[in-house]
Amino acid sequence: MSTQISLTPELDVSALDQLFDVRGLNVFLPGGYGALGEAIAWGFARRGARVAIAGPKPKKASALATTIRAAGGLAYGFEMNARSTSQISEVTDHVADKLGGIDVLINCVGVNKEQKLADVTPDAFDEMYETNLRSAMFLSQAVARYQIAQGRGGRQIHLASVRSQLALRDRGYSAYCATKGALVMLVKQHAMELAPHGITVNGVAPTFILSDRIRPHLERDDFREHILERNPLGRIADPVEVVGQIIALAAPGGSYITGQTIYIDGGITASQ
Repeated sequence: MSTQISLTPELDVSALDQLFDVRGLNVFLPGGYGALGEAIAWGFARRGARVAIAGPKPKKASALATTIRAAGGLAYGFEMNARSTSQISEVTDHVADKLGGIDVLINCVGVNKEQKLADVTPDAFDEMYETNLRSAMFLSQAVARYQIAQGRGGRQIHLASVRSQLALRDRGYSAYCATKGALVMLVKQHAMELAPHGITVNGVAPTFILSDRIRPHLERDDFREHILERNPLGRIADPVEVVGQIIALAAPGGSYITGQTIYIDGGITASQ
């Protein structure tokens, strides 16, 4: 009489306890002092991760890192222009040296410059391409080299936008939509190339998030009402609501998700 072997593994209860544990992870956060970047930096630092914040305004990066350290976290600030591949390479080296390696890349680099189709200039288009897409390519490359050499897998997470899937009526979003849409495909391709090394690559795509950058728009009654009316949840998201999903992707709970872009949008992309 044959004995049937169960395909169901024995439940590891201790693994359930660690699903969202990011303690000790080395996190590289380019663009990490904007509204979302700052919330992400705090979210990881308060959970015991080491965070390297980088951007073209070194005073902002250093000030945020200093504030996090004063609160008991581990954070460092670096100056980096993400449009420069040489700076990406140099700063990635510095970050890996300072943190003792890089486990997680969270790419928050991005810019928008509205121009209607008839008014788009080559310089503006190139600036957004270099900032939103080209930088993601070479940040991923630079970090992947360390993650592969470390031999312990890793995570790469890129901030995209609902504009990677939805165009916008009556606005000049050609360059922004094109670069964010391409970023979603870059995520898929990098996920395939890095999967053999145990490195996952995913995107997180928010809609409008409460921040000083969109405050002028929200102060216009007609714009605010339009945004709230088209959002199934009927409100603007808080940066903290984006941080939760990013932590989930970086933690053990996200170990089997790769090549995906998760839309954090109150249901907008599901309804349009």
